[in-house]
Amino acid sequence: MPGMPESRPYHHGDLRSALLAGAERTLREKGAGALSLRELAREAGVSHAAPGRHFKDKQALLDALALTGYDRLGQALADTDDPALPLQRRLTALARAYLAFALGNPELLELMYARKHHPGASEQMAAAVDRTVGSLERVLADAQRRGEIIAGDPHHLTLMTGAALQGVASFAATGMLAPEAALDGIEDLVHLLLHGLKPR
Repeated sequence: MPGMPESRPYHHGDLRSALLAGAERTLREKGAGALSLRELAREAGVSHAAPGRHFKDKQALLDALALTGYDRLGQALADTDDPALPLQRRLTALARAYLAFALGNPELLELMYARKHHPGASEQMAAAVDRTVGSLERVLADAQRRGEIIAGDPHHLTLMTGAALQGVASFAATGMLAPEAALDGIEDLVHLLLHGLKPR
C-alpha cells in the first residue's frame, strides 16, 4: 500500500524509527485508540521503558507520527510542484499528489489534522503544516498577484480548495467513489474550482 512503512525487525540504534513504523501499522489496522507505547515496545522486542528515551508519552508519539506524515506529504507536493506550469496544470498536479497521499494514508491524514489543531501543537508542527498547506496557499497567493484568480483572503481560498479535495478523498474512503475515479476526476475538479459551474 502506498506510503506504508516497511515491516522490519528492530535494529539497534533505530528504535525510534521502528516504534514509528509500528505505530503507523497499528494506526492503519486498529486506529489511534489502540496505540500503546508498551505494546509497541513488546513488538520491537525491547523493555517497556525503552520507548521513553524517544517519546515521553503517547501524545509525543502521536505528534511524531503526525510530523512524519507531514514530512511525506510535503515531499510529495515538493516533488510534484513545477512553478513553470500554467496555473491549472500546476494545481491539478498538486491536487493529484495530495489526493494520492490522502487515499494511501487516510488514518494518518486524520491524525495529522487532529494534531495540527491540538492545543499543545508545537512550533515544529506549525512549520510542518506551513510546508504542506502553506505551500498551496502560496501558489494561490502568487496566482492572485498575477491576476489569474479572484482577489480575497488566500487562506480562505486554500481552505475551500482543501475542503473540495478532502471531500473527494472522503468519498473514496467510504466507497462512494472508486479511488481510480477520484484520481481521474482531479482535472475536472480543478477546472470547476478555477472556472465555476456557470456556462461561459
